[in-house]
Amino acid sequence: MNARTKTASPKAPDPGSDHWLVRPATIRLLWIIFSVMLALSVLADFFVEHHPKFGIDGTFGFAAWYGLVTCIAMVLFAKLLGIFLKREDTYYDD
Repeated sequence: MNARTKTASPKAPDPGSDHWLVRPATIRLLWIIFSVMLALSVLADFFVEHHPKFGIDGTFGFAAWYGLVTCIAMVLFAKLLGIFLKREDTYYDD
């Protein structure tokens, strides 16, 4: 390895360490906070006056369920695209 290729890479927290992001209590707390924030953002839909342009976009929680469906569709499309674009492990070997 020469000096040009030697770079400092950020170290991931060791699972055995006491880093605050790997503690089970912190992970559980973050899941609770994110779930409450998601629920509050969906419940805020009650207080917004909708001006639907297509009919379906005026339904309750449209942004939440449309985002979920779109995310699932993107993941499935990426998996399908990976089938056609992937190369063998030895593609760049001589």
